[in-house]
Amino acid sequence: MYDLAIIGGGPAAVAAGVYASRKQLKTVFITKDFGGQSIVSDSIENWIGDVVVSGQDLAKKLETHLKTYAENIVDVEEGHYAQEVKKIDENDISKGFVITTDKDSFEAHAVLIATGSNRRKLPASIENADAFEHKGITYCASCDGPMFSGKDVVVIGGGNAGFESAAQLLAYTNSVTLLNRSDEFKADPITIEAVLKDPKMTAIKNADTQRILADNFVTGLVYKDTVSNEEKEISCQGIFVEIGSVPSTSLVKNTVELDNTNHVVVDPWTQRTTQEGIWSAGDCTNGKYHQNNIAAGDAVKALEDIYVWLKKNK
Repeated sequence: MYDLAIIGGGPAAVAAGVYASRKQLKTVFITKDFGGQSIVSDSIENWIGDVVVSGQDLAKKLETHLKTYAENIVDVEEGHYAQEVKKIDENDISKGFVITTDKDSFEAHAVLIATGSNRRKLPASIENADAFEHKGITYCASCDGPMFSGKDVVVIGGGNAGFESAAQLLAYTNSVTLLNRSDEFKADPITIEAVLKDPKMTAIKNADTQRILADNFVTGLVYKDTVSNEEKEISCQGIFVEIGSVPSTSLVKNTVELDNTNHVVVDPWTQRTTQEGIWSAGDCTNGKYHQNNIAAGDAVKALEDIYVWLKKNK
């Protein structure tokens, strides 16, 4: 029986793993791989401590940091896909939890869910959408925005994430064109108004993306005006996709409360979930902002609370 099980391999999970080791909590660290969503980014410029780092290099740094501290305190179970977390005894929380993976099962008194989320990708029906992913098609304005300095870019998605990404990109790019599939934006009115004031910003409604234009890298896209059915072309050097994300929370769907978008509901003061003995941090939670640095900080916060809880309840 471990003191703690940490599930995930991104910045939140690794931060928690390092702190668990330093606090001498016997821990099992369960992950499919290291790095989280940012592993696909060529250039990350907002990870504190590194002026610029690739997603692959960040993943290696995270792994090295954890394993350097792990010694005989944190058992790293890499290559495991966690499938379910449930109480060992429904009537006795002191019995702890069992975590079932595709290869094994583990028991722990406390659990930290740091499984992140996956960006919702462009539909495969859009021509060239798969072929040019990460060759001009990207999913993180805060990570990749500076790479498109002085260029013309398109943002696909008219929700808060789309407009917030556009706002970030306006600081770097020559122009930003936002495409919204319906005739109404889903973002907050105040956000829409603020972003559309910028002379470099254009927003187009009723725009259904049809195909990506590219040579070796994105050169533009074609969308269909769903009112007139006319196809129109936009020249651009980058496409930022902001059509939502899918949190990786199916493993706790029967154990903790999820919100209407399937994010884990947490107390922001402690990162506790609605199930005693389970905490959560990072992009899988209903936290207001989802970024690497925030995920790591929230995980450290959770670890501090977990440590106190274990000393009182174990």
